[in-house]
Amino acid sequence: MSVTTLAEALPYVNWITLVALAVGAFYFVAITGWVTDATSGYLRFTCFSAAVVAALAFASDAALPIPTVLAIQDAPADLDGLRRAALAAFAVLAVVHAVLLRNRRRRLVAGAAAAAAGAVTLGAAAVGWAPTLADAVPFAVQLGILAAVTGGALAGIALGHWYLVTPKLSERPLILQARMILAALVVQGLLFVVWATLGGGIDQDPWEALAGPSALLAILRGVITIAFPIVLAYMALRTAQTRSMESATGLLYINLAAVLAGTIGAGALYISSGILI
Repeated sequence: MSVTTLAEALPYVNWITLVALAVGAFYFVAITGWVTDATSGYLRFTCFSAAVVAALAFASDAALPIPTVLAIQDAPADLDGLRRAALAAFAVLAVVHAVLLRNRRRRLVAGAAAAAAGAVTLGAAAVGWAPTLADAVPFAVQLGILAAVTGGALAGIALGHWYLVTPKLSERPLILQARMILAALVVQGLLFVVWATLGGGIDQDPWEALAGPSALLAILRGVITIAFPIVLAYMALRTAQTRSMESATGLLYINLAAVLAGTIGAGALYISSGILI
C-alpha cells in the first residue's frame, strides 16, 4: 500500500472503527437493559460511552479526505449530510436514552430512535461511499456485522467489570451478551466464507481475497480475528454460566483486541482495494 493510499484510507478506517464501537455497544446495552436485570449504572455508563465515541467519530467525519486513489468514491453532498446528521442524532439520543432509563415507555422510544439513527449512519456511509448501489448492499452488511462484533465486545467487557462492584448481579446479562457476541461472530464467519469464495466487494472476483496480494491478510483475518474470537466467546459464555465472571471478563478482553484488529484490517482492505472479507 502506497503512502498516499495509506494517508487517505486511515481517516475512513478510523471512522468505521469508532462508529462500529459506538453503534454496536449501544445496540447491545439497549437489548440487555430491556430483557435482563442489568444495573442502571452499567446501562448509563455504556450509553454515555457510546455517545462519547460517536461524538469523536462525528468530529473526525469533517476531516475525511476526498478519495483519489481509494476503491471508494466521494459521497454525494446529500448522503454526506445525512451521514453526519444521523451520527450526531445518534450521539444525542444515546444520552437521552441513558437519562430516561427509569421510564420504560420513554426509554423504548429513545432507544428505538437511537437505534434507527445508528442504522441510518451505517447505511448512508455504505450508499455514499460505494461506487454503485449493488456494491453498497454488501458493504452495509459488512458495516453492520463489524458494529455487532466490535461494539458488542466493548459492551461485554464493561459489563464484566460491573460484576466486581455489583457481586449480587445475576449472571443473565453477561450470559446474554456472550451469546449475542458468539452469534454475531458466527454470522461474520459465514459472511467471510461467502465473500472470500464468491466475491462481494467492488469488482471482487471469486477467491480473489485468498489468492491475490491480500491472501495473507485474508487468512489472518479468518483465523485470528474471526475463528479465534468464536472460541473465546464460547469460552466466555461457558465461564459466565458457571459464574466465573473474572475469567469471562479476561476472555472478553482478548476477544475485543482480536475483533478490533479484524475491524481495522477489514475496513482498510475494503476502503483501499474494495475487497470484502
